[in-house]
Amino acid sequence: MKLDHKKALKQKRRWRIRKKIRGTAERPRLCVHFSNQHIYAQCIDDKAGATLLYVSTLAKDLREESLKPNAEGAAKLGKIVAERAKEKKIEKVVFDRSGRIYHGCVKTFAEAARENGLQF
Repeated sequence: MKLDHKKALKQKRRWRIRKKIRGTAERPRLCVHFSNQHIYAQCIDDKAGATLLYVSTLAKDLREESLKPNAEGAAKLGKIVAERAKEKKIEKVVFDRSGRIYHGCVKTFAEAARENGLQF
């Protein structure tokens, strides 16, 4: 029961954030998700309903680095996301923290992406 209640509250936070945040082709939404074992990040064009960029710690080229969903792994993945976004000519994004507090891993991910050239 308690777990269902917590999930429902988190979903409400996501919906509340998503009401205000929309991604476009010029400025896609950078959505980040942390699970217990992996980190997922994607740039989404909400108008077209398309994912422009997807990076996760499950990718074949990132598996040997063994990135974990902690602050260190978030910093490395934030740098990788910024580099790959530059390759796809994405410079400005809208940051979607997926209902999580802008603190810890989420903050580290965002700062690493900013330091490497993404603007949000």
